[in-house]
Amino acid sequence: MYSNPLEEAARQAQICNACRYCEGYCAVFPAMHAERAFAEADLVQLANLCHNCQNCYSACQYTAPHEFDLNLPGVLAELRQESWEEAAFPAALGRAFHRSGTMLALALIAGFAVLFLAARNLPGDGEGFYAVLSHNAMVAIFVPAFVLPLMALGVSLRRYWKRIGGGRIRLAHLQNAFGSAATMRNLAGGHGDGCNFQDEDRFSHARRAMHQAVMYGFLLCFAATSVATVMHYAFDMPAPYGLFSLPKLLGVTGGILLCLGTLGLLRLKTMGRPELQAPDVRGGEFGFILLLFTVSASGLLLYMLGSTPALEPLLALHLGAVLTFFVLTPYSKMAHGFFRLAALVRDAQRKLG
Repeated sequence: MYSNPLEEAARQAQICNACRYCEGYCAVFPAMHAERAFAEADLVQLANLCHNCQNCYSACQYTAPHEFDLNLPGVLAELRQESWEEAAFPAALGRAFHRSGTMLALALIAGFAVLFLAARNLPGDGEGFYAVLSHNAMVAIFVPAFVLPLMALGVSLRRYWKRIGGGRIRLAHLQNAFGSAATMRNLAGGHGDGCNFQDEDRFSHARRAMHQAVMYGFLLCFAATSVATVMHYAFDMPAPYGLFSLPKLLGVTGGILLCLGTLGLLRLKTMGRPELQAPDVRGGEFGFILLLFTVSASGLLLYMLGSTPALEPLLALHLGAVLTFFVLTPYSKMAHGFFRLAALVRDAQRKLG
């Protein structure tokens, strides 16, 4: 852990800039080599471009016990974390989750689940889930829980964009950034062999694959909810839906991908090298992974056991997990996807002008 990550990142970046051995490894090094000196905005941008694949550390000749004692993935991880916490709105919530994320997530899930169990005594207005909790009640709870955190995240991103010196965004910048994010290009390694996140002598695409499973699983689940909303309001086709309906096909597929991806990331996180990450926030990282797994696993169980007496407790657990996910989005590791995308857009501005 560094007492001043910004100052230490500047020192290490100057040495890396002189060496240039890792030039082709990821987007960090071309962006680094485009500068002769590093302002705060440059270093924060580099930190958020870094995907912590750790290939550069394994290849570096200046790591400990060399007197230069380089650990670029580690110092960028700490600086990246600091940039998220400073941009968070309000910042105190970001710090609280990253320090005690697992306990905070579990407490919120349990608390919200108890409230949803109590709300089952309110009259329902439909079939399936809506027989337990009315559609209007769900809308009244989840619309503010979605919109307000989204607004807080918008404030955070605006702060971050200003800090890294972002300019006017063009369509070409977005296309370049989304293309990189969609393929997880920066987790492929400099030669396309993957990264050595677990073992410095072995390259693997496992981390890239698990990130893609989580990302596309989440997007499929979001698409399922969006399609169901359109069917409900535009075509007067309320839930529940059958297995071969579009919402179910999207949601079940997304839920399975999310379960597999989160379990894979949890395994990789426990096998990784903590000294090359931000050690103080591992609780928040594990908490976020477990939260996503609870959301997806409880959703799948709810679908499989929805016609049994387990419906009410499973629905309370699932809704509690989903509500916790929404409330914590601006402060959990979920926000890192938005910040990383912003860093990719900023890098596209550097490349494309």
